[in-house]
Amino acid sequence: MSLTLQDIERIAWLARIEIDAREAADVHAKLTSIFTMIDALDAIDTSGIEPMSHAQDMTTPLRDDRVTESDRRADFQRVAPATEDGLYLVPRVIE
Repeated sequence: MSLTLQDIERIAWLARIEIDAREAADVHAKLTSIFTMIDALDAIDTSGIEPMSHAQDMTTPLRDDRVTESDRRADFQRVAPATEDGLYLVPRVIE
């Protein structure tokens, strides 16, 4: 994919970003190098390669599934403006 300077200016206009001609040329050069790298990656034959979830063969360490904090709901509700039956009451916002 290739972009023209007019494409860069249109994208900047759509994003409501004000850029001058020098900045547009700089962005054009950077995006062109990015698209060149993407084209090089697309040219690599990846058929027969199994997708990986991580670059290294590793698993996430797991911890014991146990409660580590005390129940402080009563403390939190004591400072709330309004509660009822363990629930926080809030003003109605939809009429």
